[in-house]
Amino acid sequence: MRNTSTKAAVAFATAALAAGTLAGCSSDSSDPGSSGGSSDGGGAAAGGTYTWWDPYPQHEDGSDWANRVQACGDEAGVTIERTPYDTTALTNQLLLSAQEGTSPDVVLLDNPAVSTLADTGAIVSMDELGFDTSEIDENLLAAGVVDGVAYGIPIGANTLALYYNAEILEAAGVDPASVTDWDSLNAALEAIDGAGSRAITFAGIGTEEGSFQFLPWFWGAGADLTELNSPEAVEAVQLWVDWLDKGWAPQSAIQNSQNTAWEEFLDGQTGFVENGTWQVNSAAEASFETGYITLPAKDGGAAPAPTGGEFVMAPAQSDSARYEVTSQIVECMTTPEGFVETAETFAYYIPPTAAGQEQFIEAHPELEVWVDAVRAAKGRTSDNLGTDYPLISEQLWTGVQAAMSGAQSAQEAMDTAQEAAAAATGE
Repeated sequence: MRNTSTKAAVAFATAALAAGTLAGCSSDSSDPGSSGGSSDGGGAAAGGTYTWWDPYPQHEDGSDWANRVQACGDEAGVTIERTPYDTTALTNQLLLSAQEGTSPDVVLLDNPAVSTLADTGAIVSMDELGFDTSEIDENLLAAGVVDGVAYGIPIGANTLALYYNAEILEAAGVDPASVTDWDSLNAALEAIDGAGSRAITFAGIGTEEGSFQFLPWFWGAGADLTELNSPEAVEAVQLWVDWLDKGWAPQSAIQNSQNTAWEEFLDGQTGFVENGTWQVNSAAEASFETGYITLPAKDGGAAPAPTGGEFVMAPAQSDSARYEVTSQIVECMTTPEGFVETAETFAYYIPPTAAGQEQFIEAHPELEVWVDAVRAAKGRTSDNLGTDYPLISEQLWTGVQAAMSGAQSAQEAMDTAQEAAAAATGE
């Protein structure tokens, strides 16, 4: 397990601004045929328009991201008509468009939704597009695999780690490199509390964010989502409960979102906070020195944290001739250079291939901790949970909430959660 200061990462934000257009787009496919279903008609040879939807409304026309998308259209010889939605609206709009026969050619969507779309037949497999996904890290690709078939490719991944306030840890005599398992983490939290600071905060909110933050501890204990009341699962819940009972974590953690937990950390009074790759630049700009370490598993090593991030996919089209150009656009996004370009553009995505990660680390060695975290990460719908995952996750966060609030013991809460999850999934 490594730790690193985030001060060196401040230059990462400016790297994206200097990235310009996508130099890494490449495709050696032959000239595409007719686009058929395009509203403008014609294939790449005749220009034509291909539609693209993504969940990034914050990136407007003319932004680095919008330019990156269009550069891939330029490579394919077409114009890309990009429409951004927020994540929930995008999923709903995709399902509606599939029913109406108005699906976009390319879509980017949060990885837990891939299995839902695949289950409805709204997207085509990577095999149908002619893609070899063998170079994608298996743990990252797994979120888009249903019954052994890949329905998308991650454009990158983000995940969770432990950020720390270096000044608070130093005052408490805690070396962040010593935190390698739950025992050493608890010892560090006790020392920080004894030195007069809040020890840790996190997002325990009763939503998917709460499950997202709890899963590293759940999986790190050796628990499985098909058995929410296993001894390992109960032990993970008890870990959080103990932090609250001992005053090492604030009671606000029960309702904290990831954003509010981060704001608590930024007030400079907390030793550790669990949060994601997307806070690297904010941490570098904090009024105190910060760093980060991978989340420890119970008995040592990096805990499997859940992967965040979007998959690039091809919605089903009535005119299959369109897939040739769609494949070129997807290929442009998924070369090693393309993955690094996405990481540069967003400043928090880790490439999902070994080649891309190596290029990324070479450019940003200070972010190697995050590459390690992504390599150990796990998709929330992995283990072929597919569309059962949201049903299980709701009971997971409900059980954790019940235990943290004191409404039930950890064992009682997870027994109730498992019973409800089994009923919801028909198990």
